[in-house]
Amino acid sequence: MRSCTVFDTCRRHVTLSCSTVSLRAQTGSQMSFFSSVLVWFSSIFFAKAAEISVVGLQASGKTSFVNVIGSGQWSEDVVPTVAFNYRKVRKGAVTLKIWDVAGQPKFRSMWERYCNGVDAVVFVVDSADPEKFDTARFELHQLLAHPTLTGVPLLVLGNKNDVPHHASVKDLIRELQLDKIQGRPVSCYSCSMKSRHNLDIVLRWLADRSH
Repeated sequence: MRSCTVFDTCRRHVTLSCSTVSLRAQTGSQMSFFSSVLVWFSSIFFAKAAEISVVGLQASGKTSFVNVIGSGQWSEDVVPTVAFNYRKVRKGAVTLKIWDVAGQPKFRSMWERYCNGVDAVVFVVDSADPEKFDTARFELHQLLAHPTLTGVPLLVLGNKNDVPHHASVKDLIRELQLDKIQGRPVSCYSCSMKSRHNLDIVLRWLADRSH
């Protein structure tokens, strides 16, 4: 059974593997977000690349995620994605090729096509909107049921943890039934595109998928 790595909103790193649990403190600030990430990426000497698909329900923060890690820009006013956007994000020697796929119901049938053959799938959830958890769970598990996605690493991002009463990582694991997903590495981080909380760790996770 593969391990599931999760981050809670207290910045503690929890690794679940069979019956072992370890905690380590996480520190950092918004001001040092890009500087710390760039220092880490610059330690990679050989050029690498990873192809990533970002999916999730509409208005969960997918495009904001791509904008923030690409240029550091965050805005309240983001035009909803139509079909998909493609963007290359270069950090040091690592190039992330990112498919940002629309989350409206009429576009969800496209998810499998853009997740086929990628190095990782990032599923973004609005952690402050529990009314959408059931739909998010259904769409996620339906996507992962496709044979073409067998073994593809999954990263679930609980966005908007800057909003009061947002769901914790433990809540998301329960509501999305992440503990029932087998046959692939599964990680879940609580984060905020607005405050950039935990996005440095997210970038390192993505870089680990590069080759």
